[in-house]
Amino acid sequence: MKKILLLLLVSPLVFAQKTQSWMLGPFQKMDAANPILEAKANTTFACPVRGETVRWEEKDVFNPAVVVRNGKVYMIYRAEDKLGKYAGTSRLGLAVSSDGVHFKRMPQPVFYPDNDFMKKYEWEGGCEDPRIVETEDGHYVMTYTSYDGDKARLCVASSQDLVKWQKHGLAFNNFIKGNRDFWSKSGAIVCKKVGDRFIATKINGKYWMYWGDQAQLYVATSDDLINWYPSTKPKDTSYQPQNVSDVNCVAVASTRPGKHDSRLLESGPPAFLTKKGIVLIYNGMNYAQTGDPTLPEGAYAAGQFLFDAENPAQLNDRSENYFIKPDRPYEITGQINQVCFVEGLASYKGKWFLYYGTADSKIAVAVARQK
Repeated sequence: MKKILLLLLVSPLVFAQKTQSWMLGPFQKMDAANPILEAKANTTFACPVRGETVRWEEKDVFNPAVVVRNGKVYMIYRAEDKLGKYAGTSRLGLAVSSDGVHFKRMPQPVFYPDNDFMKKYEWEGGCEDPRIVETEDGHYVMTYTSYDGDKARLCVASSQDLVKWQKHGLAFNNFIKGNRDFWSKSGAIVCKKVGDRFIATKINGKYWMYWGDQAQLYVATSDDLINWYPSTKPKDTSYQPQNVSDVNCVAVASTRPGKHDSRLLESGPPAFLTKKGIVLIYNGMNYAQTGDPTLPEGAYAAGQFLFDAENPAQLNDRSENYFIKPDRPYEITGQINQVCFVEGLASYKGKWFLYYGTADSKIAVAVARQK
């Protein structure tokens, strides 16, 4: 009887870690160190918009981006204070590690809402959920989400050193044109892996980006990594769309009944080219009524997509199930319960380091051997 019970307890985890040949992993959570980053109440910042000193990472830290630079892992992470009408404004902090697990963070945010041209989009919800890629000449391009309390909008910034950033505005600004505005977020740019660097690369003369947090995942292209254009179907443009569905974007993947991703799909870390195709790790949200009955309602667990290397809009394969799910106390309980939200991936010291937000409250890491 004990043996049967043990098999029942471990079999869902074995199934969850089942991998296909093109997938990254299997990943193992670093339980001895996790969570590797938590909120801090003693770091302060003179907020230029609020006009007062705030404890900028007092509430929660989560959803990080990472890059390997000069032999170290640099992490840009989202942090929230406890102030304002949304009970927290998001800013982005910087932390550095020489082993991928233990991080030393800078005392003040490196990216935040300011009295600039982006204030109307970033205040007072803030700057959220970064993803970072490198350019051929060693610069960095970051996609992030601005939130004004009404809409999330995908935005772009760039930097030479990950400390000083230049804001470039809305990723889809040229596409939007005037009042043609809509909800957008989670931009994962396609890269090639060169050593431990993830360098944005053109395919068929264009840069590509997977984006969205809806029942369908979308794709966009760019000539310069700054101005992006969603792939769309022909449609009457005489009206003003307010949602992604109104823009008639081309979907490259959809939710699945009976699975962990039955409610929505959301890009994880930047996608990258492999011998088998383009691998994109993504986040899926469960809808208990039609999704995975073994996962709680609203749980975020992660899967993987394989897109065609010559046609990034063509989905060739996807993981049968999630490969990581919330099952630790700090992943189950927090600002938002039942969340493993993967967003940062580093190739470091011969291993994959996958960084993720836990319950929108802390940051953890899982590690896998590189094949």
